[in-house]
This record gives sequence, C-alpha cells and structure tokens, in this order.
Amino acid sequence: MLYQVYETQRTMMEPFVDFAQAAAKLYSNPLTPAGQNPFAQRVSAGYSLIYRLGKDYEKPSFDLTTVDVDGTSVAIHERIELDKPFCELRRFKRFTDDPATLTRLKGQPVVLIVAPLSGHYATLLRDTVKTMLKDHKVYITDWKNARTVPLSEGRFNLDDYVNYVQEFIRHLQGAYGNCHVISVCQPTVPVLAAISLMASRGETTPLSMTMMGGPIDARKSPTAVNNLAMNKSYSWFENNVIFRVPSNFAGAGRRVYPGFLQHTGFVAMNPDRHASSHYDYFKDLLKGDDASVEAHRKFYDEYNAVLDMDADYYLDTIKTVFQEFKLVNGTWDVCNEQGVPERVRPEDITTTAQFTVEGELDDISGSGQTKAAHGLCSGIPKANQQHLEVKGAGHYGIFSGRRWRESTYPAVKSFILAHNKPASAGTTSKPVASSPSKRKTPAVSMAAAKTRPAAAVKKNRPVSKSVPT
Repeated sequence: MLYQVYETQRTMMEPFVDFAQAAAKLYSNPLTPAGQNPFAQRVSAGYSLIYRLGKDYEKPSFDLTTVDVDGTSVAIHERIELDKPFCELRRFKRFTDDPATLTRLKGQPVVLIVAPLSGHYATLLRDTVKTMLKDHKVYITDWKNARTVPLSEGRFNLDDYVNYVQEFIRHLQGAYGNCHVISVCQPTVPVLAAISLMASRGETTPLSMTMMGGPIDARKSPTAVNNLAMNKSYSWFENNVIFRVPSNFAGAGRRVYPGFLQHTGFVAMNPDRHASSHYDYFKDLLKGDDASVEAHRKFYDEYNAVLDMDADYYLDTIKTVFQEFKLVNGTWDVCNEQGVPERVRPEDITTTAQFTVEGELDDISGSGQTKAAHGLCSGIPKANQQHLEVKGAGHYGIFSGRRWRESTYPAVKSFILAHNKPASAGTTSKPVASSPSKRKTPAVSMAAAKTRPAAAVKKNRPVSKSVPT
C-alpha cells in the first residue's frame, strides 16, 4: 500500500515541481519583467532548489562517446550485447582509424565489470568504465529496474544473479577465449560464488577476479549498514520494506524493495552532509558559480536515481550474506539453471588470480570484509593473490574519483596485465556434467531440488553478436 501512496503523492506534486522549474527559469532571465526584480536571483535559486528536491530522477545514461588512448581520441559505441529479463550486458565498443592505435586496442585484455544491484544504476560506475576503456575491452552488467519487468518473466533471486554472471563469463569466453572479472561492492559475493561453481564443475574460470569493497565476510568490522542487516530479523525486512509495484508500471504486482525507500536510507546515513550540500547549491546559484552548480547537479542526478529490487533477490541477500554468512561458513547451495543445488566451494578455484581492494575509510564495507576472500580461496597460489588498501579512500573513492584514477586503477591495470594469458577466441566454456563424487555438493532430497520452478530458467535474448577487436 505504501508504494501506491508514494506514487499518488508524487503525481499530485508533479504540477508544483514543474511550476518551480518554470519559475526558476523565469526569474533567472534578465529580459523578463520578473528578472528585473532586485530579489530575482534569490527567488530563482529558491525555486531551482525546490525543483531539484521534488523532481523524479530517471535512469542516467553512461554518456561515454570518446576516450583518450595515448593521445588519440577513440570513439565509443555503447550497445547491448545480451538482453536478459533482469539485466543487460552492455559493451563499450571502441573505434579508431589510426592503424597503430587499432593494433594496440585489439591486443588489450577483456574485462567484465559486474555492477552492484543495490539501489543505484550501473551508471554509478561511469568513471570506472571510462578509465578502464583506455586499456581494456569493457563490458558491464546493467541491472534493470524490477518495476519495469512484467510478472510473466518470473521471479529473480540471488541464485539467478549467480547464474547470470556465469552466463556472461561464458559469453565472453566464447568470443575471446577468456576474460577478467571486476566486481564492485555487493556483487563480490555472487561473483565469487559463480567462479567457484565453475571451478567445481571443471569449467574454464576467468583469468583474474578483482573484488572491490564487498561484504565477503560481513562479520569483520561491521558498519552501520551491516548492523542494520544483521540486527533486524528476516521477517522484519519482509514485512516492512517489501511492497508490490503499482498498476501504472509494467511490473505491476511484482514484490520489490522500492527505490524510494532505499533512497531514504541512503540519505538517512548522512543527513547533515546532504542538507549542507543542498544549501551550498543554493549559495552557488546566488554567486553564479556555474561549475559548482553543475557538479552538484551531476552528482545528485546519479545519486537520486534509484531502482526497485526484486523482493526475492533482496531477501536472499539479507539472509545469505548478512545473517547466515553462508559463503564464509561453507553452507551456501546455489540452484543452477536446471534447478539442481550445488555447494559453493571457493577453495576449488586454482587458476584464477585474485585481487582484493578496500578503502581505508570505507563506511559501507568495513576493513577486512573483502580481504577475507583470500582465506576462502585457499586453492589459489599465494603468488597469484594480492590485496590493496587505498589510503584516504571511502567506499566510492575506490572505484570513482581521483583516488580511483591515481591509486586503485594503476594497481588493477598492472594486476590484470600480469595475468593476461593469451587465449584463442571461439572456445566456449561449457558446464561439465560431473559425477556426484566430483561435484562436491551436499546430499539434497529430490523434493528440495524440485522446489525450483521450471519458469526460473530465464530466457536469453541475444541482441548482437560479438566480433573481437
């Protein structure tokens, strides 16, 4: 019911928000009578702030059209490589007519960036993608807003997330021979699970996996975010933050954790900082500081754009990652696309190099949470494991901004290059049907295996065929 109330309130406020936008433009125009008023600039700034606070924020675009590669401007074409019901695999294809640059681009590593599905859109990693494009062929998971996915597509849970990641990895392996995987924040857990399951089956695993600021072991240095997830019961989350999508969206009736509730939680973590930021925006408008005004708009256009998460996925994450700690306890079973449970065994990974990154001042994933992955992946030689703590960096600083570009990225680039073994394209990694003794999965009753509905196997809609360049 809360979702319907929110949408009704938003619809009722829309005319006033539009009025505030128009009034801000009217009073800021010196050629209009209103603009001649001595208080016009102050009135315009006030209306502009009201508009920014009340508007509905849509999904931003990546807006990456060119990238500089060693002094040469390279064109970027963004396209959807695979279209799944709850996610799009996006490719940032690079084009140049400079022969030397083209040769260099063709030999660069292939990287799959797994973006978080935790409230914001994948565009939150825009700076990550832009920086990586200088030296890598880049793909990214672009998760869809659950309220736009019809009920006919079925549910989406944490197991489906893991299966999506495996499918994307196999897709890139089929096109290029192999790839590197980078996971940022929330996806560190399902990505580690996905690669573990591939290793257990005897499949080819990625050349390297880089995990940045994720809750591999949320028991270590718990933050306010961790404490909320750990101290509230599963039923509390189910009864207090899960609502059905209203009828005016394509996903009407789907159970979701609404984006507007997530946004409220984001703001509640640092209310004073956000209030100060909006007041500074008002003062910058009065001063005519266009650069600061634009910086504020760009940040909040991204920060305020949130998506709904499918309830099953969200509740699975709460239980698996933050309450039962199934990954670190060795009790996590993931249902594959055939509905058969498989035990997640990170120790089975042997050929994938591992790099973990943490921020010294991270207040979302505490110190040691991501580094814990090294202890789980005991099968990876120590020589192929590396950890980095970025000094002075908070959560967002490890993948965006100056510290990402100056501290994190050079280390990530070097690690990927050091483990970039050449592989021939066209060799697809396929699931291996192993015997029960080799699968290393727990005994599970047939009844439990059958609880996975057939509709859980989501259909795959390929959009474009990858041509390695």
